[in-house]
This record gives sequence, structure tokens and C-alpha cells, in this order.
Amino acid sequence: MPYHALLPSPLGDLTLVAEGDALTALYFPGHLRMPQPGTFGPRDDAALAVAGRQLEEYFAGERTAFDLPLAPRGGDFQQDVWRLLRAIPYGATRTYGDLARELGDPALAQAVGAANGRNPLSIVVPCHRVVGADGTLTGFAGGLAAKRFLLTLEEPAPATDGRLF
Repeated sequence: MPYHALLPSPLGDLTLVAEGDALTALYFPGHLRMPQPGTFGPRDDAALAVAGRQLEEYFAGERTAFDLPLAPRGGDFQQDVWRLLRAIPYGATRTYGDLARELGDPALAQAVGAANGRNPLSIVVPCHRVVGADGTLTGFAGGLAAKRFLLTLEEPAPATDGRLF
């Protein structure tokens, strides 16, 4: 049976949904394709405290990778794309074409985009790290402003930070 928690964040209250020990979804306020909240099950913030703490650390710039049991629901192709998303390093970006080539077929770029758009675990499965072929920001379920925020959060500090001269 699913259960959920709400987590305040710089992007508004995030809704975390889990079943058993695994996180199954993470939604932004106004998330595109968000299911009806009644399907999230009862609210249990304490049960999702570890996920909440890891997200807080991420937003504070203290965490670059998540260590959570995940159970996103999707087809085989979607699961393959989501696995590739988890391999994109913090602070890096890839294009839809890059991911399609990693899957062995450059013609799959649009299908990769569709799978990326259906990612139920935004932030934790970092679909925000995928950009258009020319580097532009394209679709994001939380909105382009949220995508820009997340990418800016992950930008490496300039080499001159902390230097005296």
C-alpha cells in the first residue's frame, strides 16, 4: 500500500510517494502528469525521513548522489533510460541523443525524451540533467524554472572560490 510525505524545498512542497521501503515517485507542486493525490495513500512523514534528509542535504549542496531504495514504475525501455539518468554525474549534463547512442540507436532520441518526461522520481533520478542537442533547456515536469534551479545548484564552484588572490 502506498504512503506519502510532504517535504518543504526551495521549489515548494515536494510530494514523496513510497511502497514498502522503496521510493516510487517524487512530485513538484504543479507537476505535469501528476496522479490524483488520493492515490498516494496515507501521509507518513516519519516513514520517509531518510529520503527527506537526503533531499535536504542535496538542496543544501551537501549531497551529490542519493542512496535510497527506488521502485519507479515503467516499461523496460523507460527503466533502461532511467538507469542511464542515474549514471549522469552530479553537475554534468547529457543530451537526449547522447542517451539514445548509449542505448545503441541514435534514432531513439525522441523516445528517450518521452521516457525522460515520464520519470516518476525527478531529482533522485536526475532527468533535469538532460538538455537539448544545442544545450538548451527543454521540457521538465516541474517546469523549466525548476530545471534551471537544479542545474544551477549543481554547477561547480569557480576555481577561484576560496582563493586569496
